[in-house]
Amino acid sequence: MSFKLLIMNLGSTSTKVSVYEDYQEVARESLHHSQEQLNQYPSPLDQKEFRKEAILKFLSSHDYDLKDFSCIVARGGCCKPIEGGIYRITKEMLDDIASEKYGLHISNTGCFIAYELGQEYDLPVITADTVKTDEFFDLARYSGHPLLPRVSTMHALNQKATARRYAAAVGRSYDDLNLIVAHLGGGISVGAHCRGRVIDTNNGLDGDGPFSPERAGTLPVGALIDLCFSGDYSHKEVRKMINGKGGIMAYLGTNSGLEVEDRISHGDQDAAEVYEAMAYQVSREIGAASATLKGDVNAILLTGSLAYSKTLTDWIKDRVQFIAPVVLYPGENEMLSLAESGMRWLKGEEALKTY
Repeated sequence: MSFKLLIMNLGSTSTKVSVYEDYQEVARESLHHSQEQLNQYPSPLDQKEFRKEAILKFLSSHDYDLKDFSCIVARGGCCKPIEGGIYRITKEMLDDIASEKYGLHISNTGCFIAYELGQEYDLPVITADTVKTDEFFDLARYSGHPLLPRVSTMHALNQKATARRYAAAVGRSYDDLNLIVAHLGGGISVGAHCRGRVIDTNNGLDGDGPFSPERAGTLPVGALIDLCFSGDYSHKEVRKMINGKGGIMAYLGTNSGLEVEDRISHGDQDAAEVYEAMAYQVSREIGAASATLKGDVNAILLTGSLAYSKTLTDWIKDRVQFIAPVVLYPGENEMLSLAESGMRWLKGEEALKTY
């Protein structure tokens, strides 16, 4: 029996939609939205009807009828912390997402769109390995103060899919391996995967771990406190320094790895040093993850859009390959990862978890 899946992944200025027939992608479009269009909506959730219409137009242009689909798979929103796996998108999950107490992201809106389409066409609607995937062991939650526990926020979808891909390539089960997976993109998260569970990772969203193209990562706490109370910056401005205008953007005025590499090729020594500093911080985080796994590491996997950069990955490999073999899986791979999750459920290989 073959299956047809609708995959949706909402980004800040794009709506990515794919149709999969089993594991084969047969149609795909990345629908780009201008800032002028998006500025009409006060919040991401207010974009729901606009984004939904774009998805329906895509389906219509390819002569697809939603009644013929097996299920809808949406990128997960900011719900309460849950362990990794496949979940049905339910009213309870949507209520938690709508509260925004667990975070604000346009993927929240995608969950609402998927749920509404599922209700209208009587289709199952699922998500998998949300950004709030939490499989920490107890020691990983300590930060140094009880009011500020460490939380699990990472690129769980791509990290776990990459780990499964590696496991399949070496003929092993993900649940039998210890892996370190570094997602290198606009944000960077490095996860310690212990036999199928991410037992520790840096918070790749707002203030932990390596700096990235647009995020500041871990900052000197005392200096940050002084900056916050200096009176020179608002709360919103400081948050933007941490997520959006931090990292490479703060140092070099761009968040594009391609632009940085072009500047390096033209002799820009400042760009080279900043780029290598980011590689150094990623390497240091990988080293910390190896300690979490007590040195028992089968492989280190580098994924995300920046894993295409030979310059960056060579710097990282040079520092960490003594720990374990380094394997590259460049790209975000989010659409395929969602489709693979949908297929594992449809084929009965993985059960739905209860939210």
